[in-house]
Amino acid sequence: MPDLAALEVFLAVARTGSLSAAAREVGVSQQAASARLAALESQTGIRLATRTTRGAELTPAGVVVAQWADRLITLAHEVDTGLASLRDDSRSRIRVSASLTVAEQLLPSWLVSLQADAERRGDTPVQVVLTATNSDTVIEQVRAGAADLGFIEGPTAPRGLRSRVVAHDDLVLVVPPAHRWSRRPGGVGAAELGETPLVTREAGSGTRDFLTAALRKTLGKDYVPAQPALELSTAAAVRAAVLAGAGPAALSRLAVADDLRAGSLRHIPVTGLDLHRPLRAIWSGARVPPSGGARTLLAHIGALP
Repeated sequence: MPDLAALEVFLAVARTGSLSAAAREVGVSQQAASARLAALESQTGIRLATRTTRGAELTPAGVVVAQWADRLITLAHEVDTGLASLRDDSRSRIRVSASLTVAEQLLPSWLVSLQADAERRGDTPVQVVLTATNSDTVIEQVRAGAADLGFIEGPTAPRGLRSRVVAHDDLVLVVPPAHRWSRRPGGVGAAELGETPLVTREAGSGTRDFLTAALRKTLGKDYVPAQPALELSTAAAVRAAVLAGAGPAALSRLAVADDLRAGSLRHIPVTGLDLHRPLRAIWSGARVPPSGGARTLLAHIGALP
């Protein structure tokens, strides 16, 4: 019997026409996705896809196998859903660990609307026990089984865990109106930002890790961040320090939207740097998607079809 995880990669290749896009969709590295596809071809003895200059293209046999695989994966999900429905405890209570950006800016509205939908349908509401922390700790808690579902904001999907992109966000460089950068119509370059001491979150923060990864992608892998002007444990504390004049900071647009509208903070464009980032749900185990209350929450926020 073919491995379901390998079939999932194969179907993602069929949908996207690209091995790299398929890897991102299922939350694994491109190397791991290629290995799973190769293992599936070796196990079945059938060439399923060929590399082209435009990506990956299914062979005629691969097209047929994709139709069978789609039915098999759908049936596996139906069985998983049926089993999950028999476990009332797992459906009604889940432990969620979330990065501060997701916990503070997105999860409150998701959970309120989730409960309202359950009450409207007459279902048992999912009870969520939420822990807000940095992304590194979220990953540790999910791996250790201390959280059923996690939400992170780092630059990549963590190895060994399942993931789905649930939202997108932008980091924005912000300063108070009196800062010298606010008088620059063209903003600042990546190199200048990279050598500037910033007000930042603690090590292990997804926001901090993402900014460092973006700068290394632009400035080179040997780039070393400048010593922070201040290192704080919450986005709210970073925002307050910037307002007090401690220095610039790169923060989630979600966290400073009100300040930008009011004009108490100014957004400084950064040239040559991509600060658009995905926010991911993560979980352990072989189920794609996860079962029980975690599945219910992910389906509610649109992360599952």
